[in-house]
Amino acid sequence: MRLFTRFLALFTLTLAAACSKAPPPQPPQGGGPALWQVQRGDLKAWLMGTIHVLPSGVAWETQPIKDAMAEADRLVLEAADLQDPQKTLSLFEKMGRSPDLPALEQRVPEQDKAQLLKILSDSGTSAQALSGYESWAAAMLLSAASQQSLHVSQDDGVEPALITAFKKADKPIKGLETVERQFAAFDTLPAAAQTRLLVQSVHEAKGMKALYDRILNAWLKGDMEAIAKEDQIGEQPDPVVEEAILVARNRDWVKVIDGMKGKPFIAVGAGHLTGRENLIQLLEAQGFTVTRVQ
Repeated sequence: MRLFTRFLALFTLTLAAACSKAPPPQPPQGGGPALWQVQRGDLKAWLMGTIHVLPSGVAWETQPIKDAMAEADRLVLEAADLQDPQKTLSLFEKMGRSPDLPALEQRVPEQDKAQLLKILSDSGTSAQALSGYESWAAAMLLSAASQQSLHVSQDDGVEPALITAFKKADKPIKGLETVERQFAAFDTLPAAAQTRLLVQSVHEAKGMKALYDRILNAWLKGDMEAIAKEDQIGEQPDPVVEEAILVARNRDWVKVIDGMKGKPFIAVGAGHLTGRENLIQLLEAQGFTVTRVQ
């Protein structure tokens, strides 16, 4: 499992917006991010896979997505409190820090220390600054630091645009879980699994720009098979991490969706819609009809 494809859709807490000289990629004619309709009983929902950080100017709002947003009676994100970045950062600091932790460079193998220090130096931070964070939190911050070369911003991601549109339409915004639940999935990982996350974040910094470009282009085409293949390249999945941050959360989300009625527009990270026990498979197993509409 590519750690990057998960963090890309979750946390970019320290990522600074940057400007790219190259024009942003656009959906091909007749393409666009994958969109499904989910139906059962009194529920007629739309399900969209998102990327949370994008270059400025990506025109991902195709007509089918606009039509679904217009017909929907509410927006449902992974976590509604993503609208409050101060709360998110406060929770991250509270849950991600612990006293008397080993120095960050002591938590990675000797052969990875130089790459770790290079990532930190290139992003303008230091190992000392991250040493107060538990390994899962340090891994997120390191992944975010590595993303600075991508010329992307959370402000240009899908969620802020959806939030703005639904607020303008005076429609409510809900969540499948809370930000605290998201962080808890990582915070409760065993120490060994957290260390593996940290080491993997160092490894994946190499070639990140090419990887991001491939994922972005696949996402704009709605090519979920290509995204799934990218997720399988590289280091083998850590079953403990996969269970905690993907599968268990997908199962919890199905329980929430199971109780829904009406016409929600549900937007979750695209990584939750591929792989083992992905959200679509779990919904179908519960008797929902899931139909690809874009």
